[in-house]
Amino acid sequence: MAAGAPLHEALNEQGAGEPRFVSPDHLPAGMAYEQYVFDTGRCPTRDNLHDFFNGLVWLELPRAKRQLNRVQAAQIAAHGVSTRRGPVRDAATLFDENGAVLSAPEPLWQALGARDWQRLFVDLRPLWREACLLVVGHALLEKLVEPRKNLTAHVWNVPGPSGSTVQVDEWLEGQLTPERLAAKPFLPLPVLGVPGWCAENAAFSFYDDPLVFRPPP
Repeated sequence: MAAGAPLHEALNEQGAGEPRFVSPDHLPAGMAYEQYVFDTGRCPTRDNLHDFFNGLVWLELPRAKRQLNRVQAAQIAAHGVSTRRGPVRDAATLFDENGAVLSAPEPLWQALGARDWQRLFVDLRPLWREACLLVVGHALLEKLVEPRKNLTAHVWNVPGPSGSTVQVDEWLEGQLTPERLAAKPFLPLPVLGVPGWCAENAAFSFYDDPLVFRPPP
């Protein structure tokens, strides 16, 4: 960051409106982070990579992030804060941390749903030129700084061409409802298997790893 500015100040310089990024000491003791963001329009931000990527996603996909926050705050208001989040809040957190959206031809989606990794990544490899994968989970973005082979995104099917991030943002805002989240409409995708995301996957033996490219349960 320029001139060693705190992360929350650097993020505020990049965008206007809510949320405003603030130092982590603004979060009252005992208060849920999600509830504080919802109540105040402020996002406590530590000087680390995790919160850096969270801030970037807020700047790039503000409508989707606000909708996720609304859902999380409503779940906290209804059920309180406990070690068990419940299905809706659990799905919202999963997508917030490790989510991605994928626009891809239907044969790729069918292969992904079947966990047919050979077909998905080898037989149908040319179709990936027509696909677009956008990572929205800030924890996953952080992990991709030092990637491991088993990194997995929970992907949501964006119908048709994904277009701009503005269009993706609008689409996600409408999809991130409690009802949809409770159904967990995500599929696991080992992201380093995606053509072009890892040089090693040019050798198809890369996919002969049952600990990463697991068969269907």
